Amino acid sequence: MEIEPKQVVIVEKGESIWDLIRFALVVLVIALGVRFFIAQPFVVSGSSMVPTFADKNYLIVDEISYRFHSPQRGDVVVFHPPGQPKGIYYIKRVIGLPGETIDITAGKVTITNKEHPDGFVLTEPYISSLTNSQVNKVIGADEYFVMGDNRPYSSDSRVWGVLPKANIVGRAFVRLFPLKSIGLLPGAYHVYEAN
Repeated sequence: MEIEPKQVVIVEKGESIWDLIRFALVVLVIALGVRFFIAQPFVVSGSSMVPTFADKNYLIVDEISYRFHSPQRGDVVVFHPPGQPKGIYYIKRVIGLPGETIDITAGKVTITNKEHPDGFVLTEPYISSLTNSQVNKVIGADEYFVMGDNRPYSSDSRVWGVLPKANIVGRAFVRLFPLKSIGLLPGAYHVYEAN
């Protein structure tokens, strides 16, 4: 019976360290690319989106989708609020789209657009309570009307006006915490009825 000799691979110490450094640099570049251009984490602070999102919910925000299509009514978006420093972020729901007119009376939201020249009332099962807001606003090109789901406790387009598309960071793509609420496109709601 013959015994085959074991093959021994000799790796010089300098090469293995250089390989490790190159690998670490590639991973870092990929991670930073994802973080700054594709998705980034956010933690919800406050109660303006209750019951959809609670304080301390951990989200991953998709920053790339809106490069290929525009925000849709019902999307939950993270953005820089107009007139605030760049480090401030809000999370709200898209209610009105470019070219539409928003009329809010006694908490009821009516939208007038080309498809519905007489207007239609939004069905909004996600809101926690109504307010006595009175708003009538025409939305310009590349502008959106956004509101929080907890209307009495939300600083939104009713207060500071329309949201420029350029201020939108992205849409809520994944909720990672709390664990019982993990899911894709959390809070998205796209079924609206015309009256």
